[in-house]
Amino acid sequence: MLFSRFKNHLPTPEEALKGRPEPDFTVPDRHTVLGNPLLGPYPEGLEVADFGLGCFWGAERKFWQAEGVWTTLVGYQGGHTPHPTYEEVCSGHTGHTEAVRVVYDPKVVSYMSLLKLFWESHDPTQGFRQGNDAGTQYRSALYTHSPAQQQAAEASRDAYQQVLNSSGYGAITTEILPADTRPFYPAEAYHQQYLDKNPAGYCGLGGTGVSCPVGVAKTDD
Repeated sequence: MLFSRFKNHLPTPEEALKGRPEPDFTVPDRHTVLGNPLLGPYPEGLEVADFGLGCFWGAERKFWQAEGVWTTLVGYQGGHTPHPTYEEVCSGHTGHTEAVRVVYDPKVVSYMSLLKLFWESHDPTQGFRQGNDAGTQYRSALYTHSPAQQQAAEASRDAYQQVLNSSGYGAITTEILPADTRPFYPAEAYHQQYLDKNPAGYCGLGGTGVSCPVGVAKTDD
């Protein structure tokens, strides 16, 4: 009973699993597609953005295919349990959602363009699920790394809500919070670039088919 309740309820810090001070696993050194390091510190001039849009296998592939992206890695974010495991996140007892960390060159691709890719690659109105994937770990989320990112994320949400309204969709449920309040914990090695290692693997992403009216032109962050 507790398990099913937490699949549709975000636990409080007191309810969440306690986690651990250090991860139980290591992360590979380099991206299997892009060839660059997964973990920082990253080269000067690059910027970081975090996105949650359902199962992180397909979500990561969306971003590593984008021009100007230097590296990507998947992990857990938005909850209370430090250094969780995949099984713990799937239990609903950590509060985390599946997330993709994107490291990109803002001289090549703007944050607004990445936001456009984010909004159009999933349905942000579904709450604690994405398609057939149900649970709090599949909720839509944006975790921002600067006031400029926060402002852009909120503005893009408001712009997309207008066109979704006219297309018959409901309210956007995307969580938008500063990343420094929601630490990112890398996922296990087998999750990193999963669809590169398993090209026929599961990808449950599906957008609304509604174009997002932001990020078309290159903009400054």
